[in-house]
Amino acid sequence: MPFLIILLSAGPYALISGTPHATDPRTLHHSFLLVAVGQLVGACGEEIGWRCFLQPLLRTRFGPLPVSVAVGTVWGLWHVQVLGRSPAYAAGFLLATVAMSVVLGLALDGTGGMARLLLAGAFHALVNLGMLLFMDEETGRTAPMVLFGVASALIAAAWVRRRTAVTIPATVEGDPGA
Repeated sequence: MPFLIILLSAGPYALISGTPHATDPRTLHHSFLLVAVGQLVGACGEEIGWRCFLQPLLRTRFGPLPVSVAVGTVWGLWHVQVLGRSPAYAAGFLLATVAMSVVLGLALDGTGGMARLLLAGAFHALVNLGMLLFMDEETGRTAPMVLFGVASALIAAAWVRRRTAVTIPATVEGDPGA
């Protein structure tokens, strides 16, 4: 899913801006390995709070979708510095955190322990790295963040639709159970 989210946001951004935005990892201020490890450690640190503590705590009282939306909202607001940017940028970011929280919340519902942490942390870190490398994220431009939010929402909508789809079995004429 992280790759699909980045593809669905980076592709349109390249079309809108007229150029693909791919940062050569060798041009980063630190080695890519250090950046990747830092992203994974940071993402896992956040996910301990979001997916391993808050999500299961709220899940004892509410269903997976409302809990995922609530956790995504808190996750987005945790990045308070985003609210200092343009309203469209902040909205795109909040849309992305809520949508990714829905994907993670539904995908990991019923999963616990270290698996939950590593899956959520890897997802989170891959999205962060994708934003860094393909979305011009460090510039603070609004368009990449809005596209990122929309791409995340599209993926979340597909997950919700898949999760809530009810398969109605075909009835056979003469079947006493029909």
